[in-house]
Amino acid sequence: GAFNVTTALRQPGSSIKPILYSLALKKGFTAATILDDSPVVFKIPGSKPYKPVNYDGKFHGKVPLRYALANSYNIPAVKVLNKIGIKPFIEHARKMGITTWKNSSKYGLSIALGAAEVKMTDMSVAYGVLANLGFRVNLNPILKIETIAGKTIYERKGNKKRVLSPQISYIISDILSDNFARSWAFGLHSALNIPGFKVAVKTGTSNEKRDNWTIGYTPEYLVAVWVGNNDFSPMNPRLTSGITGAAPIWRRTILYILENYQKKNIWYKRPEGIVEKPCYFGRKEIFIKGTEKGQCRPIPKPTPSPTP
Repeated sequence: GAFNVTTALRQPGSSIKPILYSLALKKGFTAATILDDSPVVFKIPGSKPYKPVNYDGKFHGKVPLRYALANSYNIPAVKVLNKIGIKPFIEHARKMGITTWKNSSKYGLSIALGAAEVKMTDMSVAYGVLANLGFRVNLNPILKIETIAGKTIYERKGNKKRVLSPQISYIISDILSDNFARSWAFGLHSALNIPGFKVAVKTGTSNEKRDNWTIGYTPEYLVAVWVGNNDFSPMNPRLTSGITGAAPIWRRTILYILENYQKKNIWYKRPEGIVEKPCYFGRKEIFIKGTEKGQCRPIPKPTPSPTP
């Protein structure tokens, strides 16, 4: 009880990626944009070369953005950040509710993979922007205070601000709720799949498994779960992974809430300005109207690397 993890500084790992990709959609990317999951080394003046790797240690070639985010591939996320810029990403994250990223000059490309510390409360606000279709609602446990006679002496007002378009929020939520899209990394029957309910959800694991996250939501409820050691020591790798630490706790919590309070499957009404077209793997993809042109072309085959 002496250490409040909800307001402590912890690394979010890959749970930061939905915030990054929401900016990517704002910058002209689409859910069908092809990203290159192949080896890359970033040479940074004054620092060691940065060579990101995927959680599974593999490379997956040309991957649509939907599947890169859903399966939490690291290399495409770093390449996206390198293209859109660290400073714009930090400014975007601040607007969505991240309060701990002060000086943009101190962060590098690893921020795309959750290397910069955040508060659990801030992550809940940021995911809440997606859950509220673009409106930021700051956390406040007190909605209204009344006297015993029914007189209102306090009522929360004006705690709502548009920081993201409903179209982008809807597309990111659609990706995070796509059980087929994430099945490459998590399988079809993982703890993230809630039978009978459509739920958007993302996991995150920091280096050496010091932090393990699962954050997910429906239009009515959001649940954020963190697992780790208060003293920042690594967790036992045999007991925790991207799907075995926070995810089972998150699953039990969200399932209890949905079955006892929401009780029925509720999802977002598609905002105006969203269109769909046949796309990869025989499935339809959704786009902000006007961005679908030229998308969903055959995925190019990787070019073989020349032998020395």
